Amino acid sequence: MSTDLPPWLEAQPLQGPPVPPDWPAYRFYTAPQPDRITRFFDRLATRSPIWLAPLAVLACMGGAVGYTLVTDPASAEAGAEPTCLLKYTTGFVCPGCGGTRAAWYLLHGDLPAAARHHALFVFAVPFLLYMYVAWAGRKLFRWRIPQLTVTPSAMITFMAVWAVWSVLRNLPWAPFTAFYV
Repeated sequence: MSTDLPPWLEAQPLQGPPVPPDWPAYRFYTAPQPDRITRFFDRLATRSPIWLAPLAVLACMGGAVGYTLVTDPASAEAGAEPTCLLKYTTGFVCPGCGGTRAAWYLLHGDLPAAARHHALFVFAVPFLLYMYVAWAGRKLFRWRIPQLTVTPSAMITFMAVWAVWSVLRNLPWAPFTAFYV
């Protein structure tokens, strides 16, 4: 029985299932070709101008700001359209509840009221805006603004704080009732 094992492994007993005869075929593995939709979007991304992605993100942010300013969520009634489906069906405050009202108050310069409605949203907005400006400035104008790197541990910490805050704001006794919006 001829094996191509190193000498220090030849004395070891065979462990695991026997190796199939075509085992070295993994060297010749080719990744599957992308489907039509993926190829279309890849082609679209390579052909689109450099300014399109920052402009698209800016348009989405502008649409969100416009929607917030037009709807005036701070003076909306409890059952007014559109309503949060989770709060409507269960009565619980969802993790994002109060975010639109917090954005409305931020757009009007009322920081304490915005933090009252969604403190974590108010905390995250400056970071998100800085990340957008740094990314768009580098992409469009080749600015050398330092990029804000969000590490996995920072993201996990933020999500854990958000989860704990979401649970605390649903507790029905003081002092947690102050978080209810």
